[in-house]
Amino acid sequence: MQPLITTLPLMQMASGDELALQLYRFVGESPGKTVYLQANLHGAEISGNTVIHRLIAWLETLEPSQIQGEIQLVPVCNPIGVNTRSYHFATGRYNPYDGRDWNRIFWDYSAANTLKIARFAQAHLEADLDKIQQAYRSHILAAFAEQTSALAAPTAAPAYKLYRAQLQGLALRADYVIDLHSSSNQGLTYLYYFSGRAESARLFGLDFAILLDEYDGDAFDEAFTKPWLALEQAFADLGRELRFEVEAYTLELGTSMETRFDAVERGVRGIQHYLEKKGIVPPGLLPVFQSGEAFFSRTSQLTKYFAPTGGFLQQRAALGTWVRSGTPLYSLLRFNKSGQLPEVQTVRAQEAGLVYDLSINQAFNQGEYVLATLQPDV
Repeated sequence: MQPLITTLPLMQMASGDELALQLYRFVGESPGKTVYLQANLHGAEISGNTVIHRLIAWLETLEPSQIQGEIQLVPVCNPIGVNTRSYHFATGRYNPYDGRDWNRIFWDYSAANTLKIARFAQAHLEADLDKIQQAYRSHILAAFAEQTSALAAPTAAPAYKLYRAQLQGLALRADYVIDLHSSSNQGLTYLYYFSGRAESARLFGLDFAILLDEYDGDAFDEAFTKPWLALEQAFADLGRELRFEVEAYTLELGTSMETRFDAVERGVRGIQHYLEKKGIVPPGLLPVFQSGEAFFSRTSQLTKYFAPTGGFLQQRAALGTWVRSGTPLYSLLRFNKSGQLPEVQTVRAQEAGLVYDLSINQAFNQGEYVLATLQPDV
């Protein structure tokens, strides 16, 4: 089957050129869930575009009868970030107009509607789960329409609001959201997930997954998921435990500024398996999916290391290394402008863990990020 392709205007530049997004929709013959995937929200994180291309090629081999619901794909979802360059380095993590992180700008319904959510739960305490989900989504979309209507005011709106309105206008109607990223540095392939979704996170078949039990801002997946988590909590406070079939993930695909084809392969197969297990595509279309036993961690169990002094990297534990507490993690060559000879300072692991992320940089000012480790749940 061929996708429905829509080009969505994003904003006009001073030159008169238009920035736009391109949406690929694969709509099945039978109704069902909607899956939304996007890639390259941070400009240097390019591997997800190849994942989406591979998925498009695979979906083209299917018939409409083999898809239940709809699959939406948006590659290169941040053209400003992708095109931002400083010599040979891609600097598209931050909006050049206001310095905001492109993935910390999104509108979160739950942030300003705590009381409304509690009242909604009370009013729907005995309602059917599907009816609750439909009614609550209508509330979210109505509030979003109020937000976006302000963009047409004579004062207009800043670039980040124009941008987020376009992306969220697509994703808020979805049931499953997968945001494709990679480390801004050197990273492994893994998944971020939210409360109550551990079993679904296993479907991607990755080596490990990290529960977002601490949030640092209005990231795309957070802004999509937090209203639903808030409603689940509101019902729990009233004595009713339920879980909506609404999920969001950030899939991390290795290293920035390059396409890691091992990460691409794992990402494609993981997403395909997820779609199969969620009933979007039928079983039997894919090769047998084999993966090792995944382990789980959480953001509160991540440890970031920052340079205790200025210097130049001499050695560092390799990506994917398990380290013990007290073992050498890295060392810095330090030049002291105080009449002393140069020295090498070694930093040891504060606690045992997996080295899952490394700075691309190898020359550090004091206080700059060097690497990160994680500790698995026990």
